[in-house]
Amino acid sequence: MFSSRVVMVVFIVCAVFASSGQINASPQKSSGTQIDVVESVENQAPALASKPQLQFGNSRPATLTIRIDESTQYQTIDGFGASLTDSSAWLLDRKLAPEQRKELLGKLFDPKKGIGLSILRQPMGASDFALTDYSYDDVAMGQKDLKLEKFSNEHDRAYIIPLLKEALALNPNLKVIASPWSPPGWMKTSQSMIQGALLPEAYPAFAKYFVKYINAYAEAGVPVYAITMQNEPLNIPGNYPGMGMTPIEQAAFLRDYLGPALQEAGLKTKVFVFDHNWDLIEYPIRVLNDSKAAAYAAGTATHCYGGVATAQSELHERFPEKEIWMTECSGGDWQKGNLLEQQVRLIINSTRNWAKTVVLWNLALDQNHEPFLGGCTNCRGVVTVNHSVSPTQVIPTVDFTALAHLSKFLQSGAHRIASSSFDQGSLEDVAFQNPDGSIVLLVLNSSGGAVSFNIAWRGEFASYKLPAGGVATFTWRGAAPN
Repeated sequence: MFSSRVVMVVFIVCAVFASSGQINASPQKSSGTQIDVVESVENQAPALASKPQLQFGNSRPATLTIRIDESTQYQTIDGFGASLTDSSAWLLDRKLAPEQRKELLGKLFDPKKGIGLSILRQPMGASDFALTDYSYDDVAMGQKDLKLEKFSNEHDRAYIIPLLKEALALNPNLKVIASPWSPPGWMKTSQSMIQGALLPEAYPAFAKYFVKYINAYAEAGVPVYAITMQNEPLNIPGNYPGMGMTPIEQAAFLRDYLGPALQEAGLKTKVFVFDHNWDLIEYPIRVLNDSKAAAYAAGTATHCYGGVATAQSELHERFPEKEIWMTECSGGDWQKGNLLEQQVRLIINSTRNWAKTVVLWNLALDQNHEPFLGGCTNCRGVVTVNHSVSPTQVIPTVDFTALAHLSKFLQSGAHRIASSSFDQGSLEDVAFQNPDGSIVLLVLNSSGGAVSFNIAWRGEFASYKLPAGGVATFTWRGAAPN
């Protein structure tokens, strides 16, 4: 199958700080396959700096060996990204000069000149990171709009949709996942975007709300790839939009209202259940055990704030026909130590446990972790927009670097493939194959010191010594064996 292809292997590594480079203990018989290397180290510039080339050879030093086998394939990857929240979009629109904004969007979304982010998870209305508390059908207190005659996405047309269209122009493979933090207040027991549950009489209107949102975005030039029914349905915050939704309620809403409404409207938008933490997977299990509800679900969305990523593998074993998307995980000031290591481990663990996406939270926040309505006061964006100085500074964070070490190299339609891994405290890794045959391997060295190891692929070996506290990307090309 690969006899006529040129194969490029991209090798990405996170480590802990020391010298790096090729191991030259003894000459190797070379196949002629050259390996390009780029490397990043936390708090050291530049990121993804070019390093001396390596070569594949026949000899194998007596060190750890990571074996890559593209004949064993797992899930297809949709991509990596974050959320263009109301706060993020406002910062990009209002605090950046046009040329700054254009340059930043290119760095974020352009697959060739930038890091090629390919997922944006969009709040449907206000979240904890918004300037105001809003939905797409706000009416005066005490009023209702069950026919959604006042539905409007005017708020998003001001600056969110224009930015989404610019991102799509840079990366046509960009996928938008939409999630409500709350329906309009009049649909809820609290009569507010804050707290409460969905009123039984509002189930049909809420289903229609999704249909109108998807159609309105499509008309504006932004197709919606997927939706979730409720962000964190078991979390009912007291100071920003949210709503409780039990698994019984979610199954009934999907089975009897949302699924039929999407079908009747002829919409192919995927529906993900759950959209909450790894330690709460009894919830999606209960929803997906309802066969009629499950028939409308593409799979499960997860968050990282509780439990461990292996919960996703349990979901895969229970429901192998239903896929998994990791849709939110914010970094923030609560993290200590090597942040690059932590963020790369998140990517490795999520994808090794069947996630089709790794989506962080805010695409951009300012120097004070703002703007926000409530909730997290020390979350970190993928970039920081520091508007306390003139001109405004745009500073990529560690999350930008971590995402770049896969998003820049994986193509649309890539598959995870088999690779050996040695777990936390040693070498951790995950591997992928792109549609063009190229292979991407992400490796984390969490051993506490520099580590020498081999990459084994198709009977040949390449050796490298990883620095402490860094990430490296190894890329090689060569004629595939006959």
